[in-house]
Formats: sequence, C-alpha cells, structure tokens
Amino acid sequence: MTKAELINELAISTGYDKRTISVIVEGFMDTVKKQLAEDNDVFLRGFGSFVCKHRAAKTARDINRCISVDVPAHRVVHFKPAKDFSAKVR
Repeated sequence: MTKAELINELAISTGYDKRTISVIVEGFMDTVKKQLAEDNDVFLRGFGSFVCKHRAAKTARDINRCISVDVPAHRVVHFKPAKDFSAKVR
C-alpha cells in the first residue's frame, strides 16, 4: 500500500476529504521522524514501536575491491510490532 492508497482508504473510512487526511498523515510522519532524529523512541500502543538502535563502529570487508572499510558508529531505525498486531498478521 502506498501513501496515496492509505490516504484514499482513510478518506473513505472516516468521511473526511483527502486534503485533510493528507495533512494529518504528513504531520504524523514528520513528528515520528523528528522524534527519532532527536533519539526519542515512539511507542504506539496496539500497533508497535519505532526505536533507534545504535550500531558500533566496525571494520567491514569490500570483497569486490579486496580492501577493508571502516564503518563509523551510526543509528538505524527499527520497527517492532505489538503482540496484537503480530498475531493479526500471522
């Protein structure tokens, strides 16, 4: 499902116009991105959690060029679905 399809689905199910739904969806995504950028986790009860995981610096190997590459420490975003959500998907 794309963002446009999500907006269409929400507009149909709520009765609001697509423009209003689009502003809400964009605002939600901007807020989640902002919180994760500030190293705050986002917990949505019944849906799941967006958390930043820290990866330590490491030395990796580029097998195409046969050289070692230093990978700096960085953060990655991880989504962990709630138990109810996981149960419905299964």
